[in-house]
Amino acid sequence: MQSTQDLHEAGQIANSYRLAFQDPEFLLRRETRGIRFQLELLKPDLIQAEAGIDQTVVVFGSARFKSLEQATFQLNELRAHNTTQLDSDLLRAADIDLRNATYYEAAREFAKIVSEACVKLPKSERLVICTGGGPGIMEAANRGANEAGAPSVALNISLPHEQAPNPYVTPELCFEFHYFALRKMHFAMRAKALIAFPGGFGTLDELFEILTLVQTRKVKTTPVLLYGSGYWKKLINFEWMVESGTISKQDLECFKYVDSPQEAWLEVKKLMPS
Repeated sequence: MQSTQDLHEAGQIANSYRLAFQDPEFLLRRETRGIRFQLELLKPDLIQAEAGIDQTVVVFGSARFKSLEQATFQLNELRAHNTTQLDSDLLRAADIDLRNATYYEAAREFAKIVSEACVKLPKSERLVICTGGGPGIMEAANRGANEAGAPSVALNISLPHEQAPNPYVTPELCFEFHYFALRKMHFAMRAKALIAFPGGFGTLDELFEILTLVQTRKVKTTPVLLYGSGYWKKLINFEWMVESGTISKQDLECFKYVDSPQEAWLEVKKLMPS
């Protein structure tokens, strides 16, 4: 009869004999989900603490927006074709991309302004840009921080279409999450301010998570900025919610509209030590 050591060397040892924390099949069982929650909460928390990341400015927004350079190139390429054969839907989509590129460039500039103002401060006083780590507005904000020579945090999420981290994130501060709930918790844990650029379902989900926490005072008062008043006022009629009695007038103080990177920075600057 073979010994346990012989079986180990032959690669035939049963899974039951593996140390529990070295057994991936065991850790991925439904019954160990609570342990995975704890690990997903703990790992990014420890690494950020070790890096001195204590205060963040969270930037949300659409993953679909392109940079001005990308959008302009795309539109010029389409226009270079014979216009009689050009797909009007493609041209219309390219026009929308070009308009939305202004948001990309605004997020990039905002993150650069914040990062330049903070990069030389003591770590305990710095505001660090934090995004979801993907493309679009997230890429723009990480890019702005990178251009300022500052680190930035990326809280990426595993998705069926394999969203990869954008190339501007700080590698050692880039984290991957399986659970949306734990990811959103990490957004809130260090956020001293949040700015939401136009976006879709994911942006709204993240925005209302924070607004709910602020409204119910589950977190310290956190400035929430909605960038692009035209977009947000058309998308969500907060005044109607007040009139309908679903929120109070005081709840409107949970957020503020801004329409330029400089205006957003003035609000965030209030958090800086004088």
